[in-house]
Amino acid sequence: MRVLVTGGGTGGHIYPALAIAKGIKAQNPEAEILFVGTARGMEAEIIPREGFAYRSVTVQGLPRKRASLRSLTAVFKTTKGSLEAYKILREFKPTVVVGTGGYVCGPVVMVAAFLKIPTLIHEQNVFPGFTNRVLARIVNKTAVTFPESKEYFTPKADIVVTGLPIRPEILDARREDGISSLSLDKDKFTVLVTGGSQGASTLNKAMVEVIDRACGLSDIQIVYTTGQAGYDETLRELAARGIDLVNCGNIIVKPYLYNMAEALSASDLVICRAGATTIAEITARGLPSILIPYPYAAGNHQEFNAQSLVKNGAAVMILDRDLSGENLTKTVRSLLDNRPGLAAMADRAKQLGKPEAAKRLLEIIEELNGK
Repeated sequence: MRVLVTGGGTGGHIYPALAIAKGIKAQNPEAEILFVGTARGMEAEIIPREGFAYRSVTVQGLPRKRASLRSLTAVFKTTKGSLEAYKILREFKPTVVVGTGGYVCGPVVMVAAFLKIPTLIHEQNVFPGFTNRVLARIVNKTAVTFPESKEYFTPKADIVVTGLPIRPEILDARREDGISSLSLDKDKFTVLVTGGSQGASTLNKAMVEVIDRACGLSDIQIVYTTGQAGYDETLRELAARGIDLVNCGNIIVKPYLYNMAEALSASDLVICRAGATTIAEITARGLPSILIPYPYAAGNHQEFNAQSLVKNGAAVMILDRDLSGENLTKTVRSLLDNRPGLAAMADRAKQLGKPEAAKRLLEIIEELNGK
C-alpha cells in the first residue's frame, strides 16, 4: 500500500489527515505514506514533525468575486501546482490518494483522478468547501462527517457518512485522570470553556461576567482557556472587578490546555466554537454543549455544524453577535438546573458521535487500494 495524503491550510484539514495516516501505519506498518501540502501552510511544519515524508506544490485559491489580476495569478499557480503534482504522483506511484480539504487538494486529487489512481476525499463540515464540491464529481469516494452534507454535493457523487477521525486519546481518557490532572473536585458539575488555540475575544468578554457570577459557588467549577492572545487581558478584566481566582476556589483560567483529552473526560458541559474537529470530539465523548459558531468561517460553515447538533437536541447555540455574559450565564444555569434535560442532551450527543470514523475510513482506503 502506497498512500498519498493531501490537505492543508487549517488544522481542520491537517489533523484528520494525520489521524488517517497514523491509522494506516498502525494497521499496516509496511505501508508507505507521502503527504503533499504547500510550502508555507501549517502543514509544512506539522507533518514533518510527525515523522512523515512531505512534498509541496504551488497553489492559490481562486477569488470568489469578479475576475482580477489575483484571479490570473491563482490560475497560473494552480496550473503550476498541477504540473508539480503530476511529477510527484509519477515518482511516488501511490495506490490510493486521499484528500482532506484545502486548496492544495484541488490540483493533487484532480491529477490523480486523471491518472486513474483510486481517490478518496473527506469533508469535515456540514457545508462543504469549494474544492471538495468540485472534486466530488471526479473522485471514487466522498466521505462526509455529517449526513446533512449530502445535499450540497452533486447527486452523482459516491458519498458515505463516516464521521471525522479523532485522536485515540480523546476516546481513551478517563474521567478520574482528568479530575486528578486538573485538580478538580469530583463532586462538582464541571464546565469546560474554550475558544480554540487562538481564543475568541467575544467569548473572553462574556466569560468575565460568567466568572464574576460563578466565583465561589459550591455546585459548579469552570475550566476556561482564553487563548494565548487573550490571557493577560482577561486576567486584567477579572482583577478590575476585584476577582481573585485563588479565593474563588472553583475557577481555573489558562491560556491553553495541552491535555485537552483529559479536560474533556472531566467535563459535564462544554462551551466552545463549532469547528468540525471539536464537534467530533465532544459527540464521541457524549458531551452536551453550548456552541458559539465562529462568524467569519468560510461559507459560515460553523453555524451549519452547530445547527446539526441543535436540531438533534445535542446542543444549544448562541450566535456570536448575540453573546453576552448575561445570556451565557442564564444558559449555563438553565442547563445546570435541568439535569434530566442535560442528560438527554448528552445521550443525543453520544448517538451523533462516530468514534469508529477512522476505522471506517481505513476500510474504504483498503477497498480502493485493491482496485
